[in-house]
Amino acid sequence: MKNYIKLSTKLLMTMLLIMFVGSCDEESFLEETLETERSSDFFNTEQGIQELAIGAYYRVFANSFRTEYQFGTTQYGTDEFHVGGDDTNSPWNNYDSRFGSIIVSPRTNAQEMWDDKYVGIGLANQLIESATNINSDNPEIKNIALGEGYFLRAYNYLFLVSQYGGVPLKLEPSTTVELEFTRATAEEVLAQVIDDFTQAYNLLDNSVQHPHRISKDAAAHYLAKAYLTRASEINDDWNSATKDTDLSRVVSLADEVIANHPLAANFQDLWAYTQPDGANEYLPELILSASFGRDAALETFNMSHVFFTARYDDLPMMKRDLTGMRPYSRMAATYFTYGVYDLVDDSRFWKSFRTKHRVNRGGEYGGVTYVPGVDLGIMYIINSPDDNRFSNTINNNNPSILYNGKTIPHVFVAHASDDITLLNNPRFPSLSKHFESDRTAINDNRGMRDEFLARSAETYLLAAEAKVRQGLYSEALTYINAVRNRATWKGGEDRAYYIDGAESYPTSDFSQPFSDNSYMNENSYYESNNIAVTTASTDLTITGTSPLPAEDEAIIAELGYASEYERMLCLVLNERTRELVGEWHRWADLSRTKTLIERVRAYNPEAAPNIQEHHLLRPIPQSFLDAIYKDGKPLTAQEKQAMQNPGY
Repeated sequence: MKNYIKLSTKLLMTMLLIMFVGSCDEESFLEETLETERSSDFFNTEQGIQELAIGAYYRVFANSFRTEYQFGTTQYGTDEFHVGGDDTNSPWNNYDSRFGSIIVSPRTNAQEMWDDKYVGIGLANQLIESATNINSDNPEIKNIALGEGYFLRAYNYLFLVSQYGGVPLKLEPSTTVELEFTRATAEEVLAQVIDDFTQAYNLLDNSVQHPHRISKDAAAHYLAKAYLTRASEINDDWNSATKDTDLSRVVSLADEVIANHPLAANFQDLWAYTQPDGANEYLPELILSASFGRDAALETFNMSHVFFTARYDDLPMMKRDLTGMRPYSRMAATYFTYGVYDLVDDSRFWKSFRTKHRVNRGGEYGGVTYVPGVDLGIMYIINSPDDNRFSNTINNNNPSILYNGKTIPHVFVAHASDDITLLNNPRFPSLSKHFESDRTAINDNRGMRDEFLARSAETYLLAAEAKVRQGLYSEALTYINAVRNRATWKGGEDRAYYIDGAESYPTSDFSQPFSDNSYMNENSYYESNNIAVTTASTDLTITGTSPLPAEDEAIIAELGYASEYERMLCLVLNERTRELVGEWHRWADLSRTKTLIERVRAYNPEAAPNIQEHHLLRPIPQSFLDAIYKDGKPLTAQEKQAMQNPGY
């Protein structure tokens, strides 16, 4: 029900009024009578409360996807992704001298995320207060709007505590300037998060069967995440009294959600986006989404399609097109991401990454004439380290690999006999989970595709991690195997078939001939694996804790893990990559489990020399520290340092 998030001009003005009143101390302004726009008294009405909820939905769930802090704070600086062909915002990945309470970056600064989340908290606080105080028996207000308010506040604080540890707790709306804040501890913030999610869980129901509204199941999923966060290693200094109970709650809540949200039959179904409001945006697996749509009046858009896209348009035979996406090339997968999959039996890599591009300019290259819309122009070979078929990986026209009887102009290989790799090359397979070609022009960044915030495959893995922490490893495998079994190749399935959001290009207002499309419904599965064509089913079931699958054992060896607990936690984190790569979870997962440092040092080339223990938390923005007061005076340098996270 996309209409729920539509933002009218009057609502945008109302939202701006809230923020302005909260930051303005001019008495004359507060005394003015607003005749053309609504005042904050509007929030004392049922309509006002419901429109406030609409605005809060947008601000909390959707706003970050029009920014670059979304990927900078969740994907950069991890084992999954590193700097691609464009190093804009690279301080967030590299942890170098530019990364601190003031971040020198052309697109994302230190305070953008902080400010955005506290604006969302302000809206949630107003929603909670208004829905609590209004004289109404309407369940749409007293249950749904109030439950949404508690959820939205908890959602923001869970993000903040995962990034910064303890942060100031602001639990009431502002009507005047406030300058004095104290920093709560992580324990206090997580207690508030759990209380708010619990309130939402108790108030909401599952009557709305789509992911664009917050449901009881969404509250249960995020409440399980909050409990798991509190029980994680980063909080071990103080969480012993709650850990056992928290882990039991994770499992019971997860089981509840899983029962109502069956996994999609094929992993590919999740990414088969063909149009806004298409079938893939309403799959039962989806628990919560950030909602976008075609209506230009919404003034909302999703830029996620550009950040993971490699350059392709500057190569001979190629040009930029709607289906190739606009190639910002901010992020490239690391060799951990290539190596964590069973590339033969696990379908998820081949359904998550684009590995072939069709020729769309054409002409003669290397003595061969290539036809647009027909011939293969670019191919990525994601092969095993012991594959010795290739050298000269910059442009490997291997004559033994042909397409339509022709060599392929541009072939880039993960593992070859020379030292040129996809880590020091601006060419890389693009993560395609966020791709869409329904945009209005080739260079238009305004995407319309929903972003999945929570789906039940993750819920399974939350339960699995809780079972690992309880030492119940065989029970953890039950949850892990449920996700892995969906990831197998099914009997009769065409393993070379590929689909992504470029399928939405017929719905675009921009007219593009088919021959201009660089997108094609093929992957490089067979070329990469060098195996005979098969349609047999596969089996990814893990039957015991030792040995684990070969790809997991290789990572465990690289990271030096020995205990059964370390090995099984490593398996869960690896499985989270295989299932959830690029879905905005990774930095928080590695930070809370305190595995960030060793994994980044092992797999992220730009960050490895620089990352230190204090990078498990982000720096409190200098703009906040410079603005606040204590006892009526600005903070001293010593007081600012005392409020700052160690190491910054």
